[in-house]
Amino acid sequence: MSKKAFDKIAAGLNEAIGIARGEIKPARLHVPAELDIRAIRAKTGLSQADFAYQFGFTADQIKAWEQGRSRPLGGVRAYLMMIDIDHEAVSRIFEQGRQHKAA
Repeated sequence: MSKKAFDKIAAGLNEAIGIARGEIKPARLHVPAELDIRAIRAKTGLSQADFAYQFGFTADQIKAWEQGRSRPLGGVRAYLMMIDIDHEAVSRIFEQGRQHKAA
């Protein structure tokens, strides 16, 4: 193992210990590797096509994620978490952006 790899592991371990002790707050958002896209979409009450349109995806992406043929990566997972937590707030933000652009 290289010193660089060891240093990264040690830093992560020290951060985890500090978080567990309540001494520090996590530096990064925890985004789970797997998300239930179908359940997230179901909370919105939207069809696959409408969910895709509302939140800026393609219908093919939604179908592939829900069927397990692919999965969202990186920041898209964080975005989907936001939709899961409060899809109405995300929709309002987009609406404000459209109104701002039209003005």
